[in-house]
Amino acid sequence: MSTDKIQTIQAELIVTKKEYITPHYIRIFLTGEKIPLFANTTIGVNNKVLVPPKEINKIHFPDFDYEKMEWILPEEHLRPKIRTYTHRGIDLETNEIWIDFVAHGEEGPASAWAIHAKKDDKLGVLMKNGKSELYRKTNWYLLAGDATAIPVLSAILEDLPTTAKGICIIEVHDEKDEQKIETKADIEFIWLHNETPQKSSELANIVKTIDLPNEDRFAYVAAEFSSVKEIRNYLRKEQQWTKEELYAYSYWKSGIAEDKSTTERQAEKSSID
Repeated sequence: MSTDKIQTIQAELIVTKKEYITPHYIRIFLTGEKIPLFANTTIGVNNKVLVPPKEINKIHFPDFDYEKMEWILPEEHLRPKIRTYTHRGIDLETNEIWIDFVAHGEEGPASAWAIHAKKDDKLGVLMKNGKSELYRKTNWYLLAGDATAIPVLSAILEDLPTTAKGICIIEVHDEKDEQKIETKADIEFIWLHNETPQKSSELANIVKTIDLPNEDRFAYVAAEFSSVKEIRNYLRKEQQWTKEELYAYSYWKSGIAEDKSTTERQAEKSSID
């Protein structure tokens, strides 16, 4: 049996409650017998959520054929939609983890599921077991993202020491969607408001106005494809940041579903790295 398969947590979890943190931001709490396994993972690291089809309150997980190196998918009427999200927190006393969702309407399967989720609904979660480094330890940080990046940026900010300094730029729908993010570090927060992020964004333009240090620095950027591409090009090509000084990943591409844009988003990242 492959060790890769053993190291993947595969859990069918049950909704215990949900909270609207802001008008467009939902936190879903989940429980299940495999929750203790998530204690060996890192808060802020990506996981995969599996959203079951309507009227199906059971998760039919895909399997992997390690001889053919390909996924074996369930029948179409049972097949869940798989999307990338962030492990936001765990409480072993209540036996819960929680995942945050941007409520951006009914078009996306995960957003629609979160909007309508109720107690005892089921969600599948796949996550690589084991601890991993979420960000590089240094003195100065540039954190930039849209609403989809709030979970990972929050995890970083909560973990930063008091000696760290930097700037955090986050683009959300409007003033009501600004959040209080806890951090011990000396961080300047800049909140941008954008009711139509699928059409345009000021994120890259604001990044270009920042007075950047020449050393002891690290940037974590997560947003829509075009914004990430522009910021990556600016930092790597114009400002001569090294690969080790920047982590930039496009969580989504405007007008294209996540599973349809994965190859292009990864190819753009590899073109510079």
